[in-house]
Amino acid sequence: MLKLPEKVIKVRDRKFLFRVEDSHQAADYKKYEDLRQTVWQFAEDHLAGSRNLLCENFLHEGSSLFLGVFEEDKGGRFVLDGPHLVGFSYGFVGLKDKSLGFDRPSNLWFYSQFLGVRPDRLNYGLGMLIKEFQREVLLEVLHIETVVCTYDPLTAVNAYRNVRHFGMKVVEYRVAPYGEYGGRLNRQDVPSDRFFMSWDLKENFCPPVSEPDVENYIGRWPCVLLMEYQHLQTEKGQAYLEVALGTSLDLEDEYLLVPVPADFYLMLNLTDVKNPEIRRIPVDWRLLTRKVFLHYFQRGYRVVDFLKSETGQKRCFYLLKRNL
Repeated sequence: MLKLPEKVIKVRDRKFLFRVEDSHQAADYKKYEDLRQTVWQFAEDHLAGSRNLLCENFLHEGSSLFLGVFEEDKGGRFVLDGPHLVGFSYGFVGLKDKSLGFDRPSNLWFYSQFLGVRPDRLNYGLGMLIKEFQREVLLEVLHIETVVCTYDPLTAVNAYRNVRHFGMKVVEYRVAPYGEYGGRLNRQDVPSDRFFMSWDLKENFCPPVSEPDVENYIGRWPCVLLMEYQHLQTEKGQAYLEVALGTSLDLEDEYLLVPVPADFYLMLNLTDVKNPEIRRIPVDWRLLTRKVFLHYFQRGYRVVDFLKSETGQKRCFYLLKRNL
């Protein structure tokens, strides 16, 4: 019988069970769609029916991998049901070079499509722990060495996890691949641009133990996007938000900084109002950063790090380096 990795991790006051979903009952797959809707809250977008999800599982007829994170109950037991499911990931095996088909194992990669954590458990670092567990399962069980995924380049929390923590590489910038995409973490009037990422699991995974000297980078290298802070108060709340003003597309320095909002999800929510000037703030961020990334990628620059500065207002930057 195939031995599947499983582990219990304690984070502060709670214990979580990380496991591979192996159920042969279709009803057991509904909890993943329920949690996905809790996280994204976009009813028009959904996973396949529970019967199809069962068949997709690589342990049955398909090539999909479901990972679940379950919180212990008050009695210290792990119950594998929806109320105790607090995090999950879902993805499937695909082909790198379509012309080679399935002839070579090295031509396989894993597309990680969804990773979500229940909103009331976001402060337990489960997102990174799920990715680390996913890496373990893919190497030990599926023998796959490459993971690909997409994420919104304006979301600093995902940028920090993918670029700085895991060392994923930005393969390309994709313009609105999902069309109009709404819900709690997206807005239909903000184009759904994404970074397409690649993660080489063969590389020695060693999470960074310290932050780089961010202030040195900020003082030495230019920003390709001009911005300012504005105090914004709407019926949704108030905060100091970054407002994008314009771009600099004629820079030649070895390193360049691309600022992004410290909390794009907060920005999407606070600006989701009728006032067109306020509503346009995240749209401007999308269009201006799109212009910057497409322009400098074409000129040979690549993302090499993601930086956070906690001095004064929290500031977040992608670090680009020119390939010589």
